[in-house]
Amino acid sequence: MKVCAGSGRGFGKAKVSLRANNLISEKIKVNDLRGNPIEMAAQVVWRVTDTAQALYDVDDYKAFVLAQIEAAVRTIGARYPYDDFTHQEVTLRGNHDQVGGELRLELMERLRVAGITVDECGFTHLAYAQEIAGAMLRRQQAEAVVAARKTLVEGAVGMVEMALEMLSAKNVVELDDERRAAMVSNLMVVLCGERDTQPVVNTGSLYS
Repeated sequence: MKVCAGSGRGFGKAKVSLRANNLISEKIKVNDLRGNPIEMAAQVVWRVTDTAQALYDVDDYKAFVLAQIEAAVRTIGARYPYDDFTHQEVTLRGNHDQVGGELRLELMERLRVAGITVDECGFTHLAYAQEIAGAMLRRQQAEAVVAARKTLVEGAVGMVEMALEMLSAKNVVELDDERRAAMVSNLMVVLCGERDTQPVVNTGSLYS
């Protein structure tokens, strides 16, 4: 539907569509919270709610929408890191709904002056910039390995503690400090080792 804005402000009549508009932005290069260059693009569904504001409060409301989308994408992109393997931070890559919601709020605040509202929006493209993509992929892989090893060690320590407590509680065997240390060492090797372990039969004593 189109409506005509009157000439009360000294302008001739102009038609403004009240239909929803679907716009996909160009890819925009942004530095994330950690300073890493990333590429972002957004899809925005917007519409005019106040024709007088759209026509008279900005020079070109369609160009204004494009400019504000780019500005909002840059603002949100710089607010968070692209990724975080520790899962302790909000990230652009890992929190789509939250980040998309903040983008919509940012856009609505920016476009209100032009009588425009945003029905929905979200990111259609999100990636490291090409000049650092290879290096960041290797970093992601390294961080993933470290995180996996940390989880493995924490789990192994818990299993060793449980084994020692059960042996002690059920009086299966009495272990002095040296034997306890040897058992802990052997269990950690078995639980954390990357290769299959081979059983070794000790025919002597620990002290021989």
